Amino acid sequence: MGQFGFGVSWIAESFYVDAERFGALAIPAVAGLSAGLAIFPAIAAMLFATIMQRRAVGGITAGLLLATCWVAAEWLRGHVLTGFPWNLAAYALVEHAALRQPAAWVGSYGLSFLTVFIGLLPGVLIVAAPNRRVPVLVLFAAAVMGLWGGGALRSGTDVPPTDIALRIVQGNVPQVEKWAPGSRERTLEKYLSLSAQPGRFDLLLWPETAFPGFLDEDALARRRLSTVLPDGRILLTGVPDRVEGDGETRYFNTVQAYDGNGEILTGYAKHHLVPFGEYVPLRGWLPIERLTEGLGDFTPGPGPRTLAIPGAPLVAVAICYEIIFPGQVVDDLFRPDWIFNATNDAWFGTSIGPEQHLASARMRAVEEGLPVVRAANTGISAIIDAKGEIIARLETGQTGVIDATLPTALAPTPYARFGDWTSLALICAVWALAFTVGSARRRFNSEKSKSEES
Repeated sequence: MGQFGFGVSWIAESFYVDAERFGALAIPAVAGLSAGLAIFPAIAAMLFATIMQRRAVGGITAGLLLATCWVAAEWLRGHVLTGFPWNLAAYALVEHAALRQPAAWVGSYGLSFLTVFIGLLPGVLIVAAPNRRVPVLVLFAAAVMGLWGGGALRSGTDVPPTDIALRIVQGNVPQVEKWAPGSRERTLEKYLSLSAQPGRFDLLLWPETAFPGFLDEDALARRRLSTVLPDGRILLTGVPDRVEGDGETRYFNTVQAYDGNGEILTGYAKHHLVPFGEYVPLRGWLPIERLTEGLGDFTPGPGPRTLAIPGAPLVAVAICYEIIFPGQVVDDLFRPDWIFNATNDAWFGTSIGPEQHLASARMRAVEEGLPVVRAANTGISAIIDAKGEIIARLETGQTGVIDATLPTALAPTPYARFGDWTSLALICAVWALAFTVGSARRRFNSEKSKSEES
């Protein structure tokens, strides 16, 4: 409860955007979510305690068991009821260039396993019998140096940038103003003005729902795009979309690509929607409204998709919340060259939420070996290279643009090829090693005992 109560406290900010309707729910929502998320480490603790009572293991094996239970519970938290893999243990290492790199091989869940196991070893060292402290100390040093050394080799490689020039626009439009009557023209003019600043770019990137309306239905607004998209330049922007059919209207949260003539080239519909933010689970049973403005629940898109844009590298799109899901951002059959993360963290103000969200994006870059480019309404917009390093950023609450070159993608990582199976393989390999060493030690002790008796 303590971990999640603090870690997701930023959610309360979203309820105060429309405080009159939802403000009273802020504290109960954070408390309820924290209690629900706390079930998962509770499952890990219960499983660990149950096995310990039956097997009575200790020392390094006990630490290994707890780390395994912990990461199994994290994986469940990332998948049960659509999942919420926020603040995984691995993210404690995101600011350390070398230590985050193993996620390229074993993913964030595998790195969580290593983080928890190595973090437990000093405790094992303290409670171990004097004659067993040296092996624990050696294992701790070897694990830390191995983790750092392998990561340092990867993070030290030089990756030249591409020749694709990007311009990210951060309009910094407060959420309370975004959908206010009459705000559409002001918002569009702000984005057009920022986009028209001097400087060369090939791709113009606007954040999630940068245009607060149905841009594909607004011919005048699309014609105005030509003022900032000369010479074959392309705009990728977040916009809502709607489709009529079967007697109903379906709404989508999308990123659409536009050329200088205002024509739609391609698009992507968000497939991993936010419960209670973009749809209400069990609607008809729960008397709850969505937090976001709109006429109805959003419909999920078909899944990860790679977009082909004229004159630009292939791109995968992750809209806001989608970037937090390991292994669920990129189309496995059609690998892109970079990931565009269009987001709107204005819901969370100046809380810790945007920084935590950025940490998830950095880990996706490492896992996939792909640069991630974030366009955020109020921040944090950033360009992240394929090793998780931030090349440029605009802080929360800033208005402005980032002009930079798109970093180069790396070769597909083991995690990009095999997903969470790499995490499972790591855990199985460590357990196999532990059993092998344990068996060898028992044989040695047995033979030593027999020798002494003879």
